[in-house]
Amino acid sequence: MTAPRLLQARLVDVQCGVGVTIVEPANLYNCFLGDGVFVGPFVEIQRGVRIGARTRVQSHAFICELVTIGEDCFISHGAMFVNDPFSKGGPARGDTALWRTTTIGNRVSIGTHATLLPVTICDGAVIGAGAVVTRNIIEPGIYAGNPARKLRDLP
Repeated sequence: MTAPRLLQARLVDVQCGVGVTIVEPANLYNCFLGDGVFVGPFVEIQRGVRIGARTRVQSHAFICELVTIGEDCFISHGAMFVNDPFSKGGPARGDTALWRTTTIGNRVSIGTHATLLPVTICDGAVIGAGAVVTRNIIEPGIYAGNPARKLRDLP
């Protein structure tokens, strides 16, 4: 028998603005965090991700490559971002050309255990807990469900 390869959670080549807080354990690599960003424990933020100033990422969130998040956003516990839409009926299996981008505007709140496929979300949207966002959101409001649908406008 051979010993398993052991990988540890850590921070590698993370560019941080002023006043960034990261609670360990966390796994962040080759990403950018703007001023005042908060990252909770058990979060993974992958290569090339950009997170704007004053955004909070709560525990157990997963933010994959090709995601950009604006300023003053709230990413709740267990939120998951997906960059592989399974366009060939299954995982891309290393063919990153099949991956797609996700862009989150400013002042967006994403609820606990929401899942976001490759989409664009406009400024000021609220995504409810457990929502599955499969399409671009182009106007502010409250969205929930699977697939996520607009429930109402914001006051």
